Parts: sequence; structure tokens; C-alpha cells
Amino acid sequence: MLPVIVLVGRPNVGKSTLFNRLTRSRDALVADQPGLTRDRQYGIGKLGPKPYLVVDTGGIGNAGEGVELLMERQVRAAIDEADHILFLVDAKSGSVAGDQQIAQQLRRTGKAITLAVNKCENLDPEIVKAEFHMLGLGEPQPVSAAHGRGITGLIGDVLARLPESDNVGDGGQERGTLIAVVGRPNVGKSTLV
Repeated sequence: MLPVIVLVGRPNVGKSTLFNRLTRSRDALVADQPGLTRDRQYGIGKLGPKPYLVVDTGGIGNAGEGVELLMERQVRAAIDEADHILFLVDAKSGSVAGDQQIAQQLRRTGKAITLAVNKCENLDPEIVKAEFHMLGLGEPQPVSAAHGRGITGLIGDVLARLPESDNVGDGGQERGTLIAVVGRPNVGKSTLV
């Protein structure tokens, strides 16, 4: 199976833009309007020979009722299936209380987390890293999803932290899924195969 990397963050921090950059597609809608992404969106990305599954999610932090509550449930479902969480924050708005609350929730999952600080174009990366370091999620990685800056290094670090796939055989080729066909004698197992 491909490693699953889930993009999590507040609304309008650039998750869908990063999704499109990682999957080299325009599958996720991007607009300057909060709440545009409501359901999970899956896509395949690749860095060198390493493919991965990336999941775009809606913004979290404003769980009220109705659609917002359903969006939050979709994000939780994506987090449950994640091998790695990419927590995206917005450098231009700075560290806000919503980021701290999300960081606390993500720590409780026990999953590997990388903190990516988006929208860092024209900002001093050292100042940006210092501001978000207090979230306690390791070294913040300054990126610009819109301009593609820092993305290769970010995804390379994420993939390096993932365990090797158990779907690779001795020759380095993907084994795929193994299926056993079992049953009583003379019920048609060989015919089925």
C-alpha cells in the first residue's frame, strides 16, 4: 500500500494548493473563500521513485453544527487513515489560537506530524520558523505552495520519516496484494483462478 499523507489545517491556509502541487494536478478547487473543500480528496503524488497517497481535507477549528461538523468528521476520518500528518499553517496570519488547538489535537493522535508554514514568499524564513516553533511539533518547514518553494524538501523529509513499504519484494518491485483461494475439494477453486 502507498503511504498516506493527510493535509490538515485551518481554513484558507493553502491545503488545496499544496494538494494540487503534490499531485501535479488541478483536482482540488482553490479560491480565497473558506469552506470550499468539504470532503476528503485523494490523489497520488510521486517524489523520484517513491509514490504516495495525499489527502486534502477541509479546514478545521470552527466545528459548530451542520456542514462544519460534518467537515470536521471527514478530517478526523482522514487522520485515522494517515501514516503521516502534514499540518499546514499560514505565515501571513501568524500563529493563532486555532493553530495551537489543532496542534494539541494532532499530538493526541500519536501519528507522525510535520509542521509546514505556508505562504512564506517574501518573508524571512528564520523569523517564520521561530514564530511557529512554539507549537511544539518539531522544526517548522517554510514553504510556498503557490510558488512551489520548499515543497520537494518538505515531501522528501516526510517520506524519509515513513517506514519502508511492506509491499516491495526482494527485487525492489511492488508485490501487490496477495490473495489465497481456499475451499473444499472440487468446488471450483482452479476454475475461479
